[in-house]
Amino acid sequence: MSRTLNITAVLVLALASLPALGGRASGQDFKSARATNDGSENVTLLVTVHPKGGRTLPDIRSEDFTVLENGRKQTVVSVRTPGQAPINLAVLIQDDVISRVGNEIKAIKQFILALPPDSRVMVGYITAGSLQVRQAFTNDLKRGADGLRLPYGSASGTPYNPYVEVLEALKKFDDQPSARNEILLVSDGLDTSRGFRSASPYMSIDLDRAIKEAQRRGVAVFTIYAPTVGLTSSSHLATNYGQGSLSRLADETGGEAFFQGTSFVTFDPHLREYKELLTHQWLITYKSDNADSHSRKVEVKLDSPGVEVYHQVLVPGRKRAD
Repeated sequence: MSRTLNITAVLVLALASLPALGGRASGQDFKSARATNDGSENVTLLVTVHPKGGRTLPDIRSEDFTVLENGRKQTVVSVRTPGQAPINLAVLIQDDVISRVGNEIKAIKQFILALPPDSRVMVGYITAGSLQVRQAFTNDLKRGADGLRLPYGSASGTPYNPYVEVLEALKKFDDQPSARNEILLVSDGLDTSRGFRSASPYMSIDLDRAIKEAQRRGVAVFTIYAPTVGLTSSSHLATNYGQGSLSRLADETGGEAFFQGTSFVTFDPHLREYKELLTHQWLITYKSDNADSHSRKVEVKLDSPGVEVYHQVLVPGRKRAD
């Protein structure tokens, strides 16, 4: 199994400028703090803890976390454990994936139903040129799971570009309550809208845009590779381009890419691994003492051996009724 992990302990937050700086983990370059009455700001971090070398994750207590800003220890306002931290999850499925992917819909439904309490889910399908939202964000997880259907699994005369629809889905997070913001993208990752040469992971303009927008909004993208009835069913180069693009999207937004070689077998191990990863995420809110600065250097430390820590800043949402 090929996996990508973006494990970065120190991130520079350029709050004065929205565009990303480029390179891995540069996407924490967005304003994501909420002002408090005393002029300081409360900043919420999504903190993911990875055990080193395949070890079992040790018991972690809230008080084991330390947040530093520009080298100074900050006051931690709250720590929500994985079981206490809901998720805003958008499930996106490319509609021209091969028919065998339809056998995995039941497993995706079970994954949705197992999300933590108060989580919200959206279900959408990536078609040729548009995002079909089957279920808008809802905290009724069964309703969300029931929004899933079998992919059409048919070719289209219009080239698919999954990253344009990812951009559209990212806008749907704006009105959601503050939580772990994540996308689960099932796709072949291939963007041929500007020709095959531009489908390379580092040539796709819309992939670049999707990465920067996910970074700006604080949305981690998790991807599962599935071949389509088009090029990725017949061309190894197309498969490599697609998988490379999905890996880059996940790696540079704090998510993870799942695939097994160039073939498709089942989503079961991927969904189990993703579910396990969700139990390694905490929401930590701290009071920044550097609210007027145009840049922050944030570091999260964990008083526990054998782990690595990655964090990203969450953009506060605006609560909305169902």
